[in-house]
This record gives sequence, C-alpha cells and structure tokens, in this order.
Amino acid sequence: MNPHDWIPNHQCGFRQAHSTIQQCHRVVDTNHKSLERRQFCTAAFLDVSQAFDKLWHPGLLCKIKNILPTKYFSLLKSYLQERHFVNKYNNETSSSFQIHSGVPQGSILGPLLYILYTSELPTSRNTTMGTFADDTAIFATHAGPTTASRNLQEQLNTVENWLKNGK
Repeated sequence: MNPHDWIPNHQCGFRQAHSTIQQCHRVVDTNHKSLERRQFCTAAFLDVSQAFDKLWHPGLLCKIKNILPTKYFSLLKSYLQERHFVNKYNNETSSSFQIHSGVPQGSILGPLLYILYTSELPTSRNTTMGTFADDTAIFATHAGPTTASRNLQEQLNTVENWLKNGK
C-alpha cells in the first residue's frame, strides 16, 4: 500500500520529507507572495475538536473499501467494530456500551485513518489549503479585501458542509 497515492498534496502528515515545518513554510510563502503582489491575504486555521473520536465508522469503512486494496478491508473493519467501553465512578461500573465512532486513543493507525477519511476534503482554486493530520489552514488571496474574504468564507462553508455530511 502506498499512502502517497491517496494522501492529498496539501496534507503533510505521514508523508516522507514533510512535517509541520513544510506547513509553516506554506503559511509564510502564501502570505509573502500576497504582499509582493499587493494583494490581501485572509486565512482561517481549523482544528476539529476530538477529531479522532468522531470518525464515523460506516463512512470510514466505505473509504477503506474504495481507496485501499481489498485485503485491508476485513482487517480494518475488525479493528474498528465490536469495540466497547464502560464507565467507572468510585466503586460503580456501568453496563458495556458499543463504540460507533472514533479510533482507539493513541493508536498508530488513528492519524492515518483520519487522513484517509478526510482525503477527499474539498479544495478550491480560489484558496490554498494546508493540512497536517487534523489541523487545517485555508488561505485566500486577492487584490480586493472583499473578494479574498468572500473566497475564504465560501471555502469554509464548503468544508463545514463536507464535515457535517461526510461528503
């Protein structure tokens, strides 16, 4: 399996020779170029709260089936499904509840599965996107402040809709 076949170019997590430094360079470069062109640069920095806990299993399994080789589907399905949790408070333990979303905390596969799930995050020709695992930066540059802001807002609306609906 070659993750570089499905990890988007704007994602620097889990890519050889990429790190947070490359994303910092992207931020500085985008801003610097807009200043040189005497353009306005607007940006939004997103961090999905509890991103790894909210991965929707049916949607993730669909992406695994469509993107990864078929031999991985059964293995990753068993990794995600039939997981349970209990709550303990003082000496009381709750009943067992099935987990319907998320990946195991601190797992090596967690960030990779998140990137797979969000690999089709919509982009726009009017904005520049940079991601590192669940952190996202979106930039819009334009000669006019209103157009730059509008382009950024349109992309934020598109991303919000995609995150809410999984598509």
